[in-house]
Amino acid sequence: MAAASLGAQLHEVRKLKELSLKAVAEPAGISPAYLQKLERNEVKRPSPHVLHGLAEALEVPYMALMEAAGYVVPAADAKKVKPGSVLAHAFSSEEISEEEAEVLARYLRWYRNEQAHAQGSKS
Repeated sequence: MAAASLGAQLHEVRKLKELSLKAVAEPAGISPAYLQKLERNEVKRPSPHVLHGLAEALEVPYMALMEAAGYVVPAADAKKVKPGSVLAHAFSSEEISEEEAEVLARYLRWYRNEQAHAQGSKS
């Protein structure tokens, strides 16, 4: 199975975290318009500096973004996952298709919505 594109990964993680373009772009040191271009795969090879900023802003492994952008990364470093970013790492895996990632993201949004409604009805 093909790995999800860099743009799809960025978009899905941002949506899972329920963050706006601006909320991710500003701490990453880029404009919301540039982030939107990245998510649409309109940027062929973003700089490592930009990818580092996005990794920090989205709390995903930097090396996973580097690999998704087409940079060569050492295999050992690509396997390291920060605590709490297992889902983001799963989305960067070659074992999950873009379609599967989208389905999982939709399910997670639905589940969070259900949990929010359940919490609201308890109040």
